[in-house]
Amino acid sequence: MSKEIALQAYRHILRSTRVAFQGDFNTLAAARWQARQTFEKNRGLPTGSEELTKQITHAEDVAKFLRANVVQGQVVDDKGNYKLNIHDETERGNNEDIKNGSGKNTLAGTKCCST
Repeated sequence: MSKEIALQAYRHILRSTRVAFQGDFNTLAAARWQARQTFEKNRGLPTGSEELTKQITHAEDVAKFLRANVVQGQVVDDKGNYKLNIHDETERGNNEDIKNGSGKNTLAGTKCCST
């Protein structure tokens, strides 16, 4: 059963790379190569093992992240303007937590929106 689930996760990653990196052959090829290398490295994991389950879960999470959170942009003029390739599955937030000034820490360690 785990072999079928692993193949399904692999297909999900390949489809997600196609959506996320559409029109960018070099990045698409690199992402697919990385996915292939990772799956080949884990090929020998025992069926039903905790490590295999963990790796399959990670692969599914990567596929979801690629579809929802990766947006590519292309420079359109010499002023530094970009055209973003936003697709139907791109996650779009409304920034309510930022507007409300929740004061959460950012990655830089500073407070966000604390007024």
